[in-house]
Amino acid sequence: MSILENILIKLPWWSVRKATRILIHAFTGALLLSVIAFALYIKSLPSLSTWHTTTLKNEFTADSEVKDFDAYMALEDKLFSELDSEVYDKILPNERNRLYRYTRDSFSDPKRWKKAWNRSFELPVKNPKMGVLLLHGMSDSPYSLHTQAEYLHKHGVWVVAMRMPGHGTIPSGLREIKWQDMAAAVNIGMERLTQKLGDKPIHIMGYSTGAPLALNYTLSALDDSSLTLPSSLIFYSPAIGVTKAAPLAIWQSRIGHLFNLPKLEWNSINPEFDPFKYASFAVNAGDQVYRVCNEVQKNLDKYLSNSKPKKPFPPVLSFASIIDSTVTVSDTVHKFYERLPKGDHSLVLFDMNHKFNSYHLVKKNISTSIQKLRDTPSNPRYRFDLISDMNSTDGHLMQITNKKIRKKLDLAWPRDIYSLSHLAMPISNHDPLYGDRDAPKSPGIELGYLAMYGETSVLQTSAGSFLRQRWNPFHAYTKQRVLEFMGLE
Repeated sequence: MSILENILIKLPWWSVRKATRILIHAFTGALLLSVIAFALYIKSLPSLSTWHTTTLKNEFTADSEVKDFDAYMALEDKLFSELDSEVYDKILPNERNRLYRYTRDSFSDPKRWKKAWNRSFELPVKNPKMGVLLLHGMSDSPYSLHTQAEYLHKHGVWVVAMRMPGHGTIPSGLREIKWQDMAAAVNIGMERLTQKLGDKPIHIMGYSTGAPLALNYTLSALDDSSLTLPSSLIFYSPAIGVTKAAPLAIWQSRIGHLFNLPKLEWNSINPEFDPFKYASFAVNAGDQVYRVCNEVQKNLDKYLSNSKPKKPFPPVLSFASIIDSTVTVSDTVHKFYERLPKGDHSLVLFDMNHKFNSYHLVKKNISTSIQKLRDTPSNPRYRFDLISDMNSTDGHLMQITNKKIRKKLDLAWPRDIYSLSHLAMPISNHDPLYGDRDAPKSPGIELGYLAMYGETSVLQTSAGSFLRQRWNPFHAYTKQRVLEFMGLE
């Protein structure tokens, strides 16, 4: 007879029933407390606004009948007319705010700017030397690469910038977007440039999620001769890898769908005061970044494992901050550059400002991860440039190439900046919206230099959102590297 049977025989039956009742009551109580806590959590989340709940019907998808750039632009005309009628015209009185982009003529109204930077655009040129396709990141808009568009155009480059589906309008566009929709838009942009430039070189420049979208297209073109293979790829803050928790986050959104709790579809719900970038971020958007990154890894596996003669991988130039809270920088090194076939590839990594080390303010785990990236070993597959003031005697930055000092740069960290950021990498310090205090005057809000001091719980948004670095003090250096890489200087 087992020990359990002995115990049950010795225990009176009423004791077993009592213990069972206690367990049931405890479970029920715990469940009730969980439900109450969950309800209080949902109630504590910010309220959703018109721009979180409205669905625009004229948005492009991979299943749309739209197949070329002109048709894409025509659909955008309908989309932005719908945005006016369904959002701007229907903003509730309590949603109107002089700082919000969806209040007409507010400081953040995109129409204050002379050009519609939330929309796809094309900058043609007579007798172009080459073409470039610009791909912005998740939650962004074509504005993020407008400086690159302008200086490349002046150098004789035909520019096409694609507005990714779900972007440039209202944050609700991120709830249902699929990475395949964005990939279809990339195809349309490349077809446009091929049509206009014929056999001339065509490059792709991608910021953040624009990088895996560019890689997805490139890997397809390496396998499909009907697609135009890019002559090179240029990336800013490339989203090669994201946090390991990303695949789990989508369940939050699915629970929200199942129980009609729309707030759960959002990672963050914030005031929309940026005219060209969403402040609110849908859970689905992060999931789509994770999915396209996985797709790139699978296609790269396939390309590298093919033993048959294959087209060479185009040269890649990337700029990244050694500190990036949006993407995993180590994945850019280990999951991409270290896997590339040997070629004319370069990774430029901007170190943090070493003057701040003496303040002992950097978290220990951050310091450890940064040091690992600094110690990235030399690799014959690519060139690794660390831009750092480490061991500098006069504060000037050094270009440390493959762990050897190549040259001293005429650059130094601004006194009050301790690092770059994911957002800052492609942005000029002269940008009217995101630039420094010496930038040209913005026609509306200025977000680049808003570090403020005062009491908590006063501002309409968190003070932390103002402290994140938004412009790159070394933009001139990245510009020069891009022009040299493309053979324009």
